[in-house]
Amino acid sequence: MSHAAQPTVPTLTGTSLILAALFLALGNFMVVLDITIANVSVPTIAGGLAVSPNQGTWVITSYSVAEAITVPLTGWLAARFGAVKVFLFGLIGFGICSALCGLAPSLGFLVLFRVMQGLCGGPIMPMSQTLMMSIFPPQQRGQAMGIWSMTTVVAPIVGPILGGSLCDTVGWEWIFYINVPVAAAVAFFASRILAGHETQIVKRRIDYIGLILLIAFVGSLQIMLDKGKELEWFDSPFIIGLAITAVVGFIAFLIWELTAAEPIVDLRVFRHRGFTSAVITISLTFGAFFASIVLIPLWLQTNLGYTATEAGLVTGWGGVLAVVMSPIVAKLVGKIDHRALVSFGVLWLAAVTLARSQFTTTMGSWSIALTFLAQGFAMPFFFIPTNQIALSAVEPHETASAAGLSNFLRTLSAAFATSLITTLWDQSATRDRSALVDNLNDSQGTVDKLGAIGLTGDQAVRQVDALTQGQAIMLATDHMMQITVVVFVIAAMVVWLAPKPPPGMVQAGGH
Repeated sequence: MSHAAQPTVPTLTGTSLILAALFLALGNFMVVLDITIANVSVPTIAGGLAVSPNQGTWVITSYSVAEAITVPLTGWLAARFGAVKVFLFGLIGFGICSALCGLAPSLGFLVLFRVMQGLCGGPIMPMSQTLMMSIFPPQQRGQAMGIWSMTTVVAPIVGPILGGSLCDTVGWEWIFYINVPVAAAVAFFASRILAGHETQIVKRRIDYIGLILLIAFVGSLQIMLDKGKELEWFDSPFIIGLAITAVVGFIAFLIWELTAAEPIVDLRVFRHRGFTSAVITISLTFGAFFASIVLIPLWLQTNLGYTATEAGLVTGWGGVLAVVMSPIVAKLVGKIDHRALVSFGVLWLAAVTLARSQFTTTMGSWSIALTFLAQGFAMPFFFIPTNQIALSAVEPHETASAAGLSNFLRTLSAAFATSLITTLWDQSATRDRSALVDNLNDSQGTVDKLGAIGLTGDQAVRQVDALTQGQAIMLATDHMMQITVVVFVIAAMVVWLAPKPPPGMVQAGGH
């Protein structure tokens, strides 16, 4: 079997290193931002294209499916075409497809262009991570992961704020147009700085069967997660069909890729205990984290009357301390056991989430924002060391494959957590409302008191119903926070399954 090419370039120094790091991080930020920037824009896009909001959600689903398929292919693409070329072509394609999305005359064209955009954007995340590790000298790779992790953590928070603002001011097309100058600038300067630093290319055949199985199981799973809640999950034959396809496709994919001479996705990286435990920790923690940044804005808008922009501004505080702490944590990597840093960060997230489980309908916006501020403090402690553990556990020639699989499972966990938490939230709100109705004390007396202050009978009943529903949603939100606390605690323990890193371990490819 031919090994994948080692996805490294000669290390850079001085100004070239700083600029390369900035542009690699900016490219990653742009792609991660695009995952969430369209979420709040779906109603506006649907209205602009004269389709229903349910049809409009395909704008999100199409991108997610395409990206999920290409991310795990990163290792093969880097080996076959070179890491720098894959990164640059991904950027150029992403910019062109973004422009086409903005110009789309109909939903059909928009979905097509979003698929193309996702196919181009998928490799950018792991390639930026791989190249970041490669261009930094070994003793500075902790700082490299700090820069990369900061963009990965902050971008999902900024996305809804920016998306809502652009839709409210200049139109939905600009959530796509904004990518064009960024992609062009990053591609231009990165091509100059990284010229002559391409990785070794290995001529490898295309594993067509593996590729088809990957598309089948990932595509089915992602569509199922995106559309399940809307279609009432397994009450829908369509969702049942997707689930069967995903399960059968996944089993067939595992068998084929683990026995193929030249697999298109190198699953053998999971033989490294450090990589496997780190990826499980990343998936659990990021899933729980992403669930919170989806659920809290929904609660704010449905229960407390916040606009999308107002909810985004409250949650946006999560990025402040993440930016501040990333370089500080990066310096701690290599000095303190990675596993201890991760556990501290994840348990801090658990403590913040536990505090959120005590939220009430009378909470002020600043009190809610403080929890996001505290959450941002913890994110670098979790994100930077786990990526270090994962990429340092594999062989040098496996780095691109490892980065692709890590990013794939991280984004998949976010999609899974979003679908699961919103479904459980709705179910819990229904149960809690029924329980509250059964335990209302003197509801008729309350209606009579409201009637005494001038409300009609119907108005009084609606007022009591609204109060009951609001409390039910509040209780459901608190229950979901309690569930995520448990997930965080499990993740904090799983990371200790990784072997103890040797003192000063900061480079990828070490053991």
